[in-house]
Amino acid sequence: MRHHSVIAWEARLDSIMAEIDHFLEEKYHGQYSLHPARPRRGKTANPSHDGLFSINANFTLGLGSNAGKGYIVDIRMVTLENIPDHIRDEIRDLVQEKLRQLLPTQFPGSDLQVDKDGPVLKIHGDLSLGKV
Repeated sequence: MRHHSVIAWEARLDSIMAEIDHFLEEKYHGQYSLHPARPRRGKTANPSHDGLFSINANFTLGLGSNAGKGYIVDIRMVTLENIPDHIRDEIRDLVQEKLRQLLPTQFPGSDLQVDKDGPVLKIHGDLSLGKV
């Protein structure tokens, strides 16, 4: 069982991931072919299940990480094409920028940071749930 405050907090985070997914879908529309087994954009209720991008945030205790506990941002492009490293870096940087813009709108007053933690992005900082 999960506490209702955690569920609500993660729902707000998921709405940010969906907004970033839509942003990336628009920006990279037509530049890469969709995996043949993947539904076209807008064909499922969850944007991480269709289209070229799948953007998710998953909690980690951060063992062995300098940033500690937080949410790892998983950025996947669902294509059979080879994506050059500089494009992957560009996408990661765009996601980091969008997260820095959007987190304060969903979590006002929280001190959340988005940093590179090794090869991935991590949302960390004030993960408190407020009054529980």
